[in-house]
Amino acid sequence: MSERYKYQYPKYRANKTMCSVESDTMKLTRVTYTIKQSKLTIETDNPKSIKIAIDSVKKNREELEAYIRKNPEFLTAYAPLEVKDAPQIVYKMARAAQEARVGPMAAVAGALADLAVDAMLVTARVAVMENGGEISAESNTPIIVGLLAGGSSLSGKIGFRLKVEDFPIGVGTSSGTVGHAVSFGEADAATIIADNAALADAAATAVGNAVQGDDFEKSVQKGLEIAETIRGVRGSFIIRGEYAGIVGKLPELVRIEGETWNKLKSIQNYFPPKVKFI
Repeated sequence: MSERYKYQYPKYRANKTMCSVESDTMKLTRVTYTIKQSKLTIETDNPKSIKIAIDSVKKNREELEAYIRKNPEFLTAYAPLEVKDAPQIVYKMARAAQEARVGPMAAVAGALADLAVDAMLVTARVAVMENGGEISAESNTPIIVGLLAGGSSLSGKIGFRLKVEDFPIGVGTSSGTVGHAVSFGEADAATIIADNAALADAAATAVGNAVQGDDFEKSVQKGLEIAETIRGVRGSFIIRGEYAGIVGKLPELVRIEGETWNKLKSIQNYFPPKVKFI
């Protein structure tokens, strides 16, 4: 793999969420692992599925890199591309990009996470993969996914309680103000809940890119409008400065206080009074 391919393809993502998972009914094993640019957190009820997940990421990364060497436009496109004679990872990224109307590399982390979770389910009942901030999860029991948002005041203090009926699920967040990844928008956080992580990843990029301009309130509204147009997106919440907005259906929100996860009556109850909801 050339240096060009090695270092360029993360630039189309902008996200700062990571996961911490707690099950209501069982003990989970948690492992972190790095494969080149892929920073993985894996949580499962069956430790044997961890190697399966890692092998999946390695395999699909290799297939993606080989495809890019033959089709370099897949790496640099800012708009959806039609693909043929491609591996599964490429088709999955291309489908998510088509729905979100962004370049396919916007879905790379989420797609790798989805495929790893699919592989884990052969031996696991609970399979959660976070890849660079994009979360894919499947479980036969409720779990809580905590969101860490870089230096934001939200970091480690809020999360989602995912019920059995929520699975499979993907969570992705784009930020134009936190982290080194490129975003064309100015959202502090644009979080997407979707049917899978590839779509959540791509949709978060599209929504985050729309949040820009001098009028913060209008920019948040524009992002919410974009989220509503993307098929497969269940819900979104966006924060920019002192403005925040919600659209669609989000999982049950919980507040994290030490070892306790408390249900929030509403997201407004968490944010400081200065935050204006639109």
